[in-house]
Order: sequence, then C-alpha cells, then structure tokens
Amino acid sequence: MGEHWNVRKRELRTASGLVACQNWLAAEAGAAVLARGGNAMDAAVTTALTLSVVEPWLSGIGGGGFLLHADGATGAVDTLDFNVRASRNLNSADYPIVPGRDGDWFDWPQVREDRNLFGYGSICIPGAVAGLAEALQRFGTISFADALQPAIEHARNGLVLDWYTVLCLAMDAEGLGRFPGSAALFLKDGRAPRVQELGAVRTIPMPRKAAMLERLAAAGARDLYEGEVARTLVAELHAGGCPIDGKELAAYAPEWCAPLKAEYRGLEVNAMPGLSGGPTMVEALGELDATLPAEGPLSGRTALAFARAIRRASERRLKTLGHASGESCTTHVSVVDRNGTMVSLTNTLLSRFGSKVVLPSLDLLMNNGMMWFDPRPGQPNSIAPGVKPLANMCPIVVLKDGRPKLALGAAGGRQIMPAVTQILSYVAAFGMSLEEAMHAPRIDASGVQIKVNDNARPDVAARLGEEFPVEIVADTLYPVKFAVPSAVLRDGAENIGMAHPNHPWAAVRAEGA
Repeated sequence: MGEHWNVRKRELRTASGLVACQNWLAAEAGAAVLARGGNAMDAAVTTALTLSVVEPWLSGIGGGGFLLHADGATGAVDTLDFNVRASRNLNSADYPIVPGRDGDWFDWPQVREDRNLFGYGSICIPGAVAGLAEALQRFGTISFADALQPAIEHARNGLVLDWYTVLCLAMDAEGLGRFPGSAALFLKDGRAPRVQELGAVRTIPMPRKAAMLERLAAAGARDLYEGEVARTLVAELHAGGCPIDGKELAAYAPEWCAPLKAEYRGLEVNAMPGLSGGPTMVEALGELDATLPAEGPLSGRTALAFARAIRRASERRLKTLGHASGESCTTHVSVVDRNGTMVSLTNTLLSRFGSKVVLPSLDLLMNNGMMWFDPRPGQPNSIAPGVKPLANMCPIVVLKDGRPKLALGAAGGRQIMPAVTQILSYVAAFGMSLEEAMHAPRIDASGVQIKVNDNARPDVAARLGEEFPVEIVADTLYPVKFAVPSAVLRDGAENIGMAHPNHPWAAVRAEGA
C-alpha cells in the first residue's frame, strides 16, 4: 500500500484585489500593481510577463494564448485571441507520418523525427507580446513598459535554482541539450544544475533576456514584430531552418471577438469561441445541465455523467475540429480587482520548454505550436501554412445577475477542459466553496482511458468501469494528471482566490499583502 499525503491550501478572502496563478513571485508582481492602484488587466498582464521569466518552461513571450475581460461595473465581457499561427511558408510535406502509425482520434500518429514536437520546425509565430500589449492598451491603466518592469528585474536577478526549478530542468535536459542556445542558458556541462543544499542562493542570470525586455519597454511591443528584436528573431529562426519571415511577423495581430455564452445552473458562462476548448466545454455543459444528478457531487453516478458528457464532446471535437496530442504545459492567471473586474488569461509555449529552442541572442524560448495540428492530411485541423491551430486552452469568466462572479482556467493540455467543467459544476451545481471545489477529486475523460483520482470514492471507478476503460492514478506533481487550475470568485463585496493545492509554487496574493 502506498502512502497518501493530503496537501491542502486555503482559499484567500479579502475585500482587496487578488491574483491567482502558478507562481508566487508572479502573483506578488501582479498584486503589487493592484496595490499601486492598477486594475485587473494591469495586474494580469504584469503577472503573465513575469511568469515568462520566473517559470519559463510553461509560458512566455515566445508563445501565445487567450484572455477574457469582464467589467465589474457593467458586466461587459470581451475576449482576445493571441494564439500562435503557422508560417505562411510552411510545407506540410516536411511533416511525414512514420509508416505503420495510423493513430486514432485520441492518439495521433508520430511525425518523422518528431519535427512537429520540438526543434525549429515546430515553431509558430508567437502572439503573446502583441496580445498582452493590446489588452493593456484597451483595458489597462499602466504602460507596457511599466508592466514589463518586474519581468526585467527577475531576468536581471536570474532564475532561482530551488528544488522545483532543478527538477523541471532535469526532466527536459536531454531535449534542451540538443540546441546550443538552450544548453547555454539552462544547463551546465550538458546537465541540469544541481540544487544547492547550503549556502547562498544560486541563480541562472538572463542578461540577454533582460536586454530584450528592456528594448521592448523602450521601443514598444511592436518591436518584436517589426523592429530590432524582430530582425534578430527572424535571422536566428532562419539560421535554424524555421521558415517564418519578417513580413508575416509584422502582419501578426491579435483578434478581439465576442465571447461564446452559455446558461448553466442560473449562471452565464463566457468562454473563448473558435479554435479553443470553449466550444467543447459549452457542449459538455449543455449535456450536464440535463444529466447531472441533484445530489452527491463526488459519487459514481455524478462521475459517470461527467465522463459521458466530456467524452462525447471531446470525441466530436476531435472528429470535426481536430486536437492536440501529448502533454502540453501552460499557465493560467485569474485576477479580480477591488471593483469586481475580472481577467481570465491562459498563455502557453505548448510543451514543457516549448520547442526546446532558445534563440541565443535574445534568450527567447520559442513555442512548439505545430504540435497542436493534426499530422494526418485531409483533417479539419491538418498541418497547413498560415493558419492557427486548435488549442486546448479554456479560460472562462462566469457572470451572476449580470456581474462577474468567477474567473477560472487551468494548465495541462487536454486535461484543461475536463478540469474547468468539473470545478465550475462543483461550484454552480453543487454549491461547493471554491476551496472545496479545488480540492475535490476529479476524473479526466480526455484520452483513451478515463483517469480516476485515487482519492475518489470507491464507487467512482466501479461505476465508470462499466462503460469505459479506467485507470486509477495519483494526482501527482509530475506528470500532471488532472490539470493545474487557478480561480478567483466574487461573493458580494468580498473576493476569494484559490490556487492548485498540489503545485508547490501556485499561490494567491492580495493587493497590499
């Protein structure tokens, strides 16, 4: 029998603004902006930019994402798509499928040499800088230069080599070691650095990244797309064989759009439309509205309703829209300010350390956006030039009586939508507190087997096993099995924040705390 560790985190309640995310340093940077009088968007953008430095393997300015903004006074919701885009110069013939690996909807075939998963051939046009700057300009009160300052400071000071950082570097040392810029930045003699048990804190300084961020602070965000940084970016991409050119980089623009709305248990759920996890979640919620039992949120009967709805919606998504294979690593930020305005922002490099490619002159870690395309030709989401892939990300903002009630999202690839669906249901359908909902065991119905948390009640696996292949797994730190959510909730004039209990760095920070 294995030992069970019961890890708990408490929800934070306050009248002040809150930032919830996967890294306490980034949450503190965002909370400090709120304390200086900034609003939810100021804090969200600052937090996301800081995350790109303090937790570089999950997200960064070499990637892309989605966000929703909900106005505390009016309840108006806007969404911004700043996801990555394939190069217009891409040739789909450069991604041949390995013979004999046909795959199915839940298990895509392998591409020769994994060209879609890592290396220069896996890189798409990044959207994060354009998107964050655009969101700040429309809804923020601070400048992009101001939002960059904590990230610049952390890049100058360096990435702290604590046990968790060293673990993350060690897990991907082999992939990082294939590229000189990556090895030079993150490794020592081709290996992950060792954690220092005693003595002074050790860091990995990032002077070239700091210089790049300072350049963006001085010249503006568009410099990454049509200025000095852009020229360096394109030159180093071309040197590695990536076909992205200067004109398509300069043409990149994020897209504002109306949210996808759904009524669910007396609440208005606002999600990302289009090439995101939003439409699939809304479909699952539609079924759950009719099938979810009235009692027993942790029962086998409830788990079966979740599994059926999530599985059906996921399968339809895979067949009609396409989807991503493998694990992906992402970061999510949920913010509420003292006026009740909320931002739900998900940003990603896709896999851990993205493409594993660090552009040496910029210390810029690039995404592996090609992973999100179906490698099989003739599918709705097949690899093609100049198009956006279908993303896993599923940030949501929920309104009650026309005002923001809940901002929620998660990291974890395919696991994101099932996690968001269940946590939302725990709160909306079963009346759980945010703390209870984040600690409650979940299932993951996004793959071939239904994964069941080993903390779930015994009847959950038994009931699911009557219809589906089931695997009972621990909710481990690595590999992540049930996503890494973070959320904020408004209860009258009080704000409540909750971060993922099992993640060692995930935290909620309040302004002025």
